Amino acid sequence: MTAATAQVPLPLREQAEVRDRWLAHRLTALLPGWMDDAGIDLWVLVGREYHEDPVLTTMLPATWLSARRRTVLLLHRTADGVDALAVARYPVGVFRSAWHPEDDDPSASRDEAQWAAVRRAVDAAAPGRIGIDVSATYAHADGLSHTDHEQLLAALGPWADQVVPAEELAVRWLETRLPEEVAAQHAMNALVHTTIDEAFSRAVITPGTTTALDVAWWIRQRFHDLGVDPWFQPTVDVQRAGLPGVHEDLVVEPGDLVHGDVGLRTLGLTTDTQRNAYVLRPGETAAPAGLVAAHAVGNRMQDLVTGAMVPGRTGDEVLAAARAGAAAEGIDGDVYSHPVGHHGHGAGPAIGMWDAQDGVPGTGQAVVRTDTTWALELCVRVAVPEWDGQVVRMALEQGIALTGAGVDYLDARQTGLITL
Repeated sequence: MTAATAQVPLPLREQAEVRDRWLAHRLTALLPGWMDDAGIDLWVLVGREYHEDPVLTTMLPATWLSARRRTVLLLHRTADGVDALAVARYPVGVFRSAWHPEDDDPSASRDEAQWAAVRRAVDAAAPGRIGIDVSATYAHADGLSHTDHEQLLAALGPWADQVVPAEELAVRWLETRLPEEVAAQHAMNALVHTTIDEAFSRAVITPGTTTALDVAWWIRQRFHDLGVDPWFQPTVDVQRAGLPGVHEDLVVEPGDLVHGDVGLRTLGLTTDTQRNAYVLRPGETAAPAGLVAAHAVGNRMQDLVTGAMVPGRTGDEVLAAARAGAAAEGIDGDVYSHPVGHHGHGAGPAIGMWDAQDGVPGTGQAVVRTDTTWALELCVRVAVPEWDGQVVRMALEQGIALTGAGVDYLDARQTGLITL
């Protein structure tokens, strides 16, 4: 782990420096190869203030919290690399300005002048294939709005015949993690785990008084106080002997199984984590053996999924292999793991969804690649003898990185119930 990402959260100014450095490296070292793989000579991204393309937002300077008016980025594959151009009213970080007001037609409107500048840049590039962000499969790669799509095609004129979807390129850009980004996600997951450990303790939970919703809001407030943002509202739920099902509206009592689902965002990256705890009854020193065993089954299901995550397989193939392994071992469970990076539910292959255990149309056919990070998300259903055979749904979610060396757990996975 580098000094820059050894701890999170970093002060805001340092975060901006780190993010801008990552962006510059990705543009120069990685994007040329991805453009070649996708067969795209010019990638055009367009976003308007408060209606930004999800990919474009990852390319803006860290000090930009939104696009400015209309921001157009053009990434041109040249013999030397990628020429990163911006057609915008304001300087855009590492992008070279391709709009010079002295070249504008004095009678043209602001929008007409900007699109004319886009056309001049495209003429100069003379690309073979022009990629734009339209996709029926990935919302992340479908960021070109209807209005901007129409106006861009009109501005391109004859070049409009060269336009193709940039879905493959957009997904590669979003799903791939630099080693330093993976190091940051290690630190981020450690912070999440520490926060959950604190939330699932007697310092926060008073059995008989504290509700599951109280704990969820405590986590949300804790993130705010630490200077990180949630990317979804934390949830905490309870399962209880004699009360089948999962409940988010109960007072936490001794003997309960408590489960939390938490995700934070910092440095332009996200986490997604689920952990489980048991509230000791008076006189107990450990959770019932049946609950401990149920959690171990969840860990085994994790092993089956990570063992199936072979680069080059599709998400559906990983899902099928993991489920076949589970069936062979008599494990009743579901797998719904997903990439996690710039977005919590990130671009890339879906390995199941909670309501799609036979494969996921579209995203399930995407190929698993190295240098990606994931939320290893799943659940198992296990009968607990101490609860008169009541079935418990043990849900686990853990950040992992998939590199050339294999699967690496981000911080550490939970291998036993937290007790309080």
